[in-house]
Amino acid sequence: MDKKIIECIPNFSEGRDQHVIEKILGVFKPFKNVRVLDYHSDKDHNRTVITLLGTPEGVEKSVFQAIKKAGELIDMDAHEGEHPRIGATDVVPFVPIQNMSIRECVEIAERLGERVGSELDIPVYLYEAAARMPERKNLENIRKGQYEGLKEEVHTDSARKPDFGPSELGKAGATVIGARAPLIAFNVYLDTEDTTIAKKIARTVRFSSGGLRFVKAMGVLVEGRAQVSMNLTNFNKTAIPHVVEMIRREAERYGTAIHHSELIGLIPQKALIDSAIWYLQLDQFSDEQILERKLEAAGNEPANGSAEFKFLDSLASKEPTPGGGSAAAFTAAEAAALAAMVGRITLGKKKYADVQQDMEEIVRQADDARVRLSELIDEDAQAFDAVMRAYRLPKETEEQKRGRESTIQAATLQAAQVPLETCQEALKVMRLAVVAANKGNKNAITDAGTASALAVAAITSAGANVQINLQSLTDTSLRQKIITQLEVIESETRELDKQVREHLKTRAQIILF
Repeated sequence: MDKKIIECIPNFSEGRDQHVIEKILGVFKPFKNVRVLDYHSDKDHNRTVITLLGTPEGVEKSVFQAIKKAGELIDMDAHEGEHPRIGATDVVPFVPIQNMSIRECVEIAERLGERVGSELDIPVYLYEAAARMPERKNLENIRKGQYEGLKEEVHTDSARKPDFGPSELGKAGATVIGARAPLIAFNVYLDTEDTTIAKKIARTVRFSSGGLRFVKAMGVLVEGRAQVSMNLTNFNKTAIPHVVEMIRREAERYGTAIHHSELIGLIPQKALIDSAIWYLQLDQFSDEQILERKLEAAGNEPANGSAEFKFLDSLASKEPTPGGGSAAAFTAAEAAALAAMVGRITLGKKKYADVQQDMEEIVRQADDARVRLSELIDEDAQAFDAVMRAYRLPKETEEQKRGRESTIQAATLQAAQVPLETCQEALKVMRLAVVAANKGNKNAITDAGTASALAVAAITSAGANVQINLQSLTDTSLRQKIITQLEVIESETRELDKQVREHLKTRAQIILF
């Protein structure tokens, strides 16, 4: 079985006392299945950010020990710093890396949060994907008033009651724990010490005040320079170059300029490659043109060792999972990848200047769909396994029978809803394929047609999995509701398929069978 790997980036409210920082870092050394990839301490922010990678069990256990150690060493009553904070261990996000889903990271966050609250008496708030209430999804809402404000309000305001632990802050403060997608911590320094300019620019670029969708920003003073401190929560949707250029433009408005920028922690390689492509205006660039990629490929295992081929090997085995539902999601993910490819091949071409916005939207939506469909591959198998476990529950007593039947029905509903979501995501891909076939680069028009054909196949097969699971669902009204949803999807699928075929025939004289 492939190894599960997660990333964790705990933030500690100490960036000045190296002795304390070393003590916290030392907690991770005994854990052989956990690696400290990076750590960054900032004296002005008075904060240290550690990047960990390891097995879920190892990371969870080691982070608990680090939270405990930080609580012993850091006194929040004496803490000062530029960065917002509410606790000695301020925030602990878990990020899925390999063979992990965001849902599994949520389970880790909940488990760790409960343990920190009960064993360490530290209040814990769940955020992002782990949030139990909408207003706690965003970290800034939890941090409102910072440590000092929360310490006063947690006693009296029920809205500030923690998810775990006491409604009282000790010297360790509170901790925020959650699960999220990869995030880039990115700071831009200005050629001025005037923090009011940095704050105005931060207000312009951050989403909460009307700026770029996946940007969180604030203006602070660091090392004698005004800094726009940011978290970029989705670099695929809001690219780093767009953020930098907006800051550059705003800085010029206020009579200053960008001095330099910095990364806190690690950054996905794709983000750097995308930035290079954007700034160099590279046309039809491929990762295969990177020398180091070629060298890595030369030293890697044969193609049949790749994740895709391992999935196919699993699919061909005698095991019941992965099965048809997972295969449908895999096929739909391929369709999404092809739709994105057509968009990227069209972008930057003078001949298609009038459809650049359409192509950007195709790339964005197709990449999102591909990510979700990749998750659904595993989720479908997990849903089926849950049904099998439910049927194996004991049924000796009446109480056991009732509990077993309730569990079976809940698992069966989930087993129907997962392939239904695959249908919905594949339908989104078909809509993109129509635009790609109609407006995209003609040299890639058959790729648009292939994307559509794969999406049709995915909807057909995932739809069959929905229907087979509905047969065991006893709630007739719910069953009919899902059937109606499926019928609507299938109807639109047929119409979109006709449109794609017509565009291929009109633009390239290609007739699909």
